[in-house]
Amino acid sequence: MTGTRVFVARLTGSGVFDPAGDRLGRIRDVLVVYRKDNAPRVVGLLAELPGKRRVFISIGRVSSIGSGQVITTGPISDRKFEQRGGEVRLLAEFLGRKVTFNDGSGEAEIEDAAIEETGPGEWAISQLFVRRPRQAGAPFAKGPTALVPWSLITEKTEAGEPQSAEALIASYSELRPADLANTLLDLPQERMLEVAEELPDDRLADVLEEMDESDQIEIMAQLDDERAADVLDEMEPDDAADLIAQLPEERGEHLLELMEPEEADDVRLLLSFGADTAGGLMTPEPIILSAESTVAEGLAMIRRNETAPALAAAVCITLPPYESPTGRFLGMVHFQRMLRYPPHERLGALIDPGLEPISVDTPAAEVSRILASYNLVSVPVIDENHRLVGVVTVDDVLDYLLPDDWRSHDDEDTPASAAMSKRAPKKRPAKKSAAPAAKPVTRGRRG
Repeated sequence: MTGTRVFVARLTGSGVFDPAGDRLGRIRDVLVVYRKDNAPRVVGLLAELPGKRRVFISIGRVSSIGSGQVITTGPISDRKFEQRGGEVRLLAEFLGRKVTFNDGSGEAEIEDAAIEETGPGEWAISQLFVRRPRQAGAPFAKGPTALVPWSLITEKTEAGEPQSAEALIASYSELRPADLANTLLDLPQERMLEVAEELPDDRLADVLEEMDESDQIEIMAQLDDERAADVLDEMEPDDAADLIAQLPEERGEHLLELMEPEEADDVRLLLSFGADTAGGLMTPEPIILSAESTVAEGLAMIRRNETAPALAAAVCITLPPYESPTGRFLGMVHFQRMLRYPPHERLGALIDPGLEPISVDTPAAEVSRILASYNLVSVPVIDENHRLVGVVTVDDVLDYLLPDDWRSHDDEDTPASAAMSKRAPKKRPAKKSAAPAAKPVTRGRRG
């Protein structure tokens, strides 16, 4: 090893590799222990293996840290991580603490920490990246920063005192929602709820969508009704409906009343169908255009950043109105087909004749068979009046088929069929009447 200085906030997410170059997992945190007269010593790394299992890697089993990767000396144990007394996680518990300068020049807050090799197999905190308070007369400017050796500062807070929630959120700002959800669930319960309170509404919505329902309910129980409604507004309608269905009926109805009317209407629609039907699985906000729209307009719609990949795979063509429930459904045009035609071509002339819509009451098992049989990414859903009310995407079906605890499931050897058998249908009131399911025909193919 070369003794390269490594900043902890930049280390998170780096790949962990064995000597042969095979990827083992990703770094999630660094653990240190305090020493009386010297800087805290690194004892190991917290890594995440495939299957979301968190494990401890002793620093003695690390041969190299740097260049966005960690190299181990060999295989690592897959024993589930348990934090021991005296150990401090730098990202989750250290960044954001207050320090004072030993020269009496004031205070600062830790924004990052650099670790450096001090000997064979030994690492320690060498420097801290800190930010001083903002200066008087500049209320909107950030305070000046400094990179200082550990020996020149003293922690103002007691060892073991947690960092501010704002600092923790900043250190995890680059994590994807699924990774942030797993990181929060790995924190102590009180700490997790504190951080959830500080997350922006849209960020918290993304995180909740990646959690099991029991964890969602636990966090929602800590939010006041106004904040909870704002978060539900930011969630995908089908995820919001699943969550509200698990809440006490009185609170669920109150939250719907506080939500934006358009968002609440979508959720109410989904709640009116059984969760094991196409109506209960569907996403009620597909891309909808008229038959006179052009290929250029269709491609512009699917290029929008906020459009999920599964929804961007095709556009739906209907008669007016063009908000679900729409006018009569005419068909779908897949993006691959649009790419084969000039920008001025009418979408009405490109409709896939081989794809029939399904009814809102089509069973979930039949929906999955349709998607698999015809290699579809999504399938349109219509009501008894042949109006488009939504689309079921492949990820909607996967969310239904996988077991409730699939996000935290550690056993990678469990057969998919066994996992699906554990899935219990969600309980939602079923709609009283609906048209019979229409089955796709076999003529033609996508695109």
